[in-house]
Amino acid sequence: MKVLRNCWYQAAWAEELALDAMLARTVAETPLLLVRDTDGAVSALLDRCPHRFAPLSAGKLEGGIVTCGYHGLAFDGSGACVHNPHGRVTPSLRVAGFPLVERHTALWIWLGDAAKADLALIPDLSYIDAAPPNARIAGYLPAAAHYELLTDNILDLSHADYLHPGSLGGMMTNAKTTTRIEGDAVIVAWDAVNCDPPGAFVGLVPPPQKGDFWLEARWSAPAVMTLATFAAPTGSSRTPDATALTLHSMTPETSATTHYFYCNTRPYLVDDVDFSAFLRGQLERAFSLEDKPMLEKQQARMGSADFWTLGPALLAIDAAAVQARRKLATMIAQETPTDGVPAERRA
Repeated sequence: MKVLRNCWYQAAWAEELALDAMLARTVAETPLLLVRDTDGAVSALLDRCPHRFAPLSAGKLEGGIVTCGYHGLAFDGSGACVHNPHGRVTPSLRVAGFPLVERHTALWIWLGDAAKADLALIPDLSYIDAAPPNARIAGYLPAAAHYELLTDNILDLSHADYLHPGSLGGMMTNAKTTTRIEGDAVIVAWDAVNCDPPGAFVGLVPPPQKGDFWLEARWSAPAVMTLATFAAPTGSSRTPDATALTLHSMTPETSATTHYFYCNTRPYLVDDVDFSAFLRGQLERAFSLEDKPMLEKQQARMGSADFWTLGPALLAIDAAAVQARRKLATMIAQETPTDGVPAERRA
């Protein structure tokens, strides 16, 4: 699978990995074993024993040591063999490891050259840290679709009028849209004025009031996006304390499946439990019951064909998605040959 390797992918939410526990997850067709030891430190190993290639996740973890369930070989968090019940420990008894970092309530993994794993390249999602727990709505959604299709879905929100008419849509098709590039980021914004509020925004713009709506999606490679949304009665000033920020993080699992992580944060109605429950329902409905089925049907109709070989009939609404696809393709092409070799084959 040709993907960008010298970058950080979200592998999981931090809360998915408990103390002295392990989690099996595939990223870019690389089977991984995420481990948290009894002190809370995290590490990532190739989920494949070097002896007979059994998954280490089918073994056990104790005190930060992973023991293969097939023949009892044991490995520490660096991948070094620390016990061979059948003889001496040889250099070949080693498991490839990957840089794994916990930041912004998430676990980030680097699949490329470990020497280039710069922590400064982890996307800045400090708004998640700043949001009180009551004002965060996070989720994980496995999707049977290519990760760039999910990226397209966020960078073209005109679909909301047709796929989410009762929750998030109704004003997007006629909104003023602008697209711009800032460094390696692609940014697209929508402005809709004096509109009826969609279902998810009635708590901010109670009917029969009309509302002004502003949304901005910022993409950074390979597929991490922050969506800013503002909604208020028509004529209100746009301010940070009325703007919600939502992470949409797409991590490729295989060429046709994706790990979709999302986290909505808001600076308003922070302690309103009823509003939180209402908003969670709206988001889960939109993502799980509307986006996911359509994207999976789209992938099924495309089959294994490359997006561009099918000759998509591009529209003006595709501008941001196309720019993100082209930027990512250029970045992948510019990686050196060794950057594109899976770490287990370089080890």
